[in-house]
Amino acid sequence: MSTPHNSAAIGQIASTVLMPGDPLRARFIADRFLKNVQLVNDVRNMLGYTGEYNGKMVTVMGTGMGAASTGIYAHEFIHHYGVKQLIRVGSTGSIQSHVNVNDIVIAQGASTDSNFADQFRLPGQMAALANFQLLMMAANHAQQMNLNYHVGNVVSSDYFYHDDQENWKSWAKMGILALEMEAHALYLTAARAGVKALTLLTVSDSLVTGQALSADEREQGFEKMVLLALSLL
Repeated sequence: MSTPHNSAAIGQIASTVLMPGDPLRARFIADRFLKNVQLVNDVRNMLGYTGEYNGKMVTVMGTGMGAASTGIYAHEFIHHYGVKQLIRVGSTGSIQSHVNVNDIVIAQGASTDSNFADQFRLPGQMAALANFQLLMMAANHAQQMNLNYHVGNVVSSDYFYHDDQENWKSWAKMGILALEMEAHALYLTAARAGVKALTLLTVSDSLVTGQALSADEREQGFEKMVLLALSLL
């Protein structure tokens, strides 16, 4: 039995899902890293694959851009397919001078300008945090892999093209490491369901320096991040 957004049958989605925004990145991960791969979803061309990595089953599937899209797929993974561990693997823009392109950001928390949390009718503002076990494992493994990484807060924005182009500087003053669009929705959806979630991000560009990775450089940095994510299985 499928969902409106996912044609996979029950049992075809692994208990751990890697969640790139871009479905073509999902296909890249499946082709490059997984064995015995099966295409389990192609609804709306949001490609999803399940395969093996070092003998462990894992699903990788695109989830689109922004809180709304991420919230849909994360909810269905958890409540329809019984997923217990969700790991976003995406790109981000640095807003700190010490966070360089091709570095990896491990998102301890996710601030936001979104109203995604309003649905939970909380009597205050909730901190959207990663699962500590996954966070600690990721930091330890990144250290062992000699990766250039940073652990800290990111901001998940509803706006890619913000009318105030200097808006990011206010977040930077608060020590926010980087901008992205999905981690906040993922963390709150996982928290509500009592499952584990983590966001790993490759820095593709810097708003501070204006530097940006080429297509080839993005692929190289993305592979390191994916290997880090797969080490958490």
